[in-house]
Amino acid sequence: MRRNQTPEGHSIRPLRVGEQIRHVLAEMLMRGEIHGDTLDNLFVSISEVRMTPDLRIATVFIKSLGGASDDTVIGVLSKNASFLQAAIAKKIRLKYVPKLRFLADESFEQGSRIDSLLRSPHVQRDLQENDDQEDDSEDSL
Repeated sequence: MRRNQTPEGHSIRPLRVGEQIRHVLAEMLMRGEIHGDTLDNLFVSISEVRMTPDLRIATVFIKSLGGASDDTVIGVLSKNASFLQAAIAKKIRLKYVPKLRFLADESFEQGSRIDSLLRSPHVQRDLQENDDQEDDSEDSL
């Protein structure tokens, strides 16, 4: 495995560029540089930016933290996409400025759903049974 590749043999450059874009967008959101009444009193988290291997398209995963729906925030960000692309071009040196796509990050909901499943009485019962069986097997040694 070479130093600039993942264990699967893929280039790490899309990961690095995606992270750089995430930092630029997060900084712009933090400073209030993105225009839109919806974003004025709202916290928006950019959890991840995934790049295509050719670095032409950046999929930005966002989560609204403060009342507005993700779709509303995505609409505002999509309207400002050309402004955001220009800002990215100024701050990151790339051959092509990637086209930005915005999607709602559903990993928070998935994590909550998994957490609630793990705390359910059926799973707790199964875990308790496994602990009891392990205790019995340790006692017989």
